[in-house]
Amino acid sequence: MLSVCVIFISIFYVTLTTSADKGRKYYEEAGQIVWEIDTNEKIIALTFDDGPHKKYTPEILDLFAKYNAKATFFVVGENAEKNPEVVLRMYEEGHELAIHTYTHPLRTNVPNLLKEIKQTHETIYGISGYSPVLFRPVEGQYTDGMIEAIVKEGYKVVMWSWHQDTMDWKNPGANKIVDTVLKGAKEGNIVLFHDGGGNREQTIKALEKILPQLEKKGYKFVTISELLEVQKANKK
Repeated sequence: MLSVCVIFISIFYVTLTTSADKGRKYYEEAGQIVWEIDTNEKIIALTFDDGPHKKYTPEILDLFAKYNAKATFFVVGENAEKNPEVVLRMYEEGHELAIHTYTHPLRTNVPNLLKEIKQTHETIYGISGYSPVLFRPVEGQYTDGMIEAIVKEGYKVVMWSWHQDTMDWKNPGANKIVDTVLKGAKEGNIVLFHDGGGNREQTIKALEKILPQLEKKGYKFVTISELLEVQKANKK
């Protein structure tokens, strides 16, 4: 009975230590993860996960071109391989390419995650000649061990403003997506959308309203790296 208890305690301890989270404050101060930045400048970063998609991503790019806006696309490596022309268009039009794993695994370990990051990095570089420096974990899930390993490889982890998760992957309706973004929009926010992984017609309809409304309010749409440059300047 004692040995069973010892085994249980050991398993619990290993699980606890591998899934521990030092907390947002620690990671923000360490400069390893960003959720948003503190600024008075009217800038906002729109980000997209799970693409590129051969139909929806180009439609999103058309919209952004219309408003001279820039976004950051956290691409899935295998989708990038299927749609290299879309990835190249993103890069050539001034958007930022970032990594969102290679196969979009819902659960993984550190060695496999690093392998997926490397595969996607190589894919993006092979298509565009650009070496991505940003990574977003699937569903925003991470452990201290994952962050330590990712940062050691030279990447910065990007999440999103907690109140700016549009939940567009659930297809809540275009108006609900619009309300989430417009009612919560604040300087330095990072907004989460998806351009792949399913039907994104609602996302596109929502963006048709979001972009002109935020522009009217004086917002400039920037990439994550541009957002981080502002944060860096504010700390001087």
